[in-house]
Amino acid sequence: MSYGPEQREYVPALCAGRPDRLRFDGWIAGIGTTSGTRLVVGHWPGSPFGPFSDVMLERADGHRLLLAPTRRTAAFIAGTYVFDEVRIAPVRVRVTGDDWIVTAGPLLDLRFTAGRRGVTGLLLRAVPGALASRSFWTALTDPPARLLLGVRTRGTAGGGRYEWYGARDLRRITAATAVLEGLDLGPLAVVEPPVRFGFGSTPRRPSLVRVTTTVSTSRTRGGPRRRRATRGT
Repeated sequence: MSYGPEQREYVPALCAGRPDRLRFDGWIAGIGTTSGTRLVVGHWPGSPFGPFSDVMLERADGHRLLLAPTRRTAAFIAGTYVFDEVRIAPVRVRVTGDDWIVTAGPLLDLRFTAGRRGVTGLLLRAVPGALASRSFWTALTDPPARLLLGVRTRGTAGGGRYEWYGARDLRRITAATAVLEGLDLGPLAVVEPPVRFGFGSTPRRPSLVRVTTTVSTSRTRGGPRRRRATRGT
């Protein structure tokens, strides 16, 4: 992996004094293609597993596939989200300026370009990182995120876990190409229908979001008050 200047300021992934809370600092890219396959890239320079990246895909027929670099990361992700198939693959990310290259051995070659920030991205960058990662803050941001972006910032996950997302930046993805197992997936398109890996999707318009994701692994300790969350948006 190689990181740009904005990706070198990550904090330790284990929340201080809270072993039941796991924190992931990095980026999520949500991309649609004209073939109907939607891709969600997680790029995590800071995580309890060390730096790693993963790719979640949903094909046009609804088949959900996880590509993860190790059995350990695959087991955790598959225990938090829902997939029809899991493969271990050397997922690698290279960032050069605005251009991202994501590969998973011979399985995937994804390339995309992040555009300029809009008003939402500028507002998110103004939120202090320590505040953005707090559970109460995501409770405040969840309603506008649903209204403006069609996404959720908190909800129940697999294995009795609870999860919340603190967005810290947003840039639109302006161009993308993707080849999956030798098949060209077609030009960039909206993420439609929403992906169905967990309680929420990504923005409908392809986007790159800097995010701090916190997963509470305890049913009784540390997580925000539980409420039933539905799949999708």
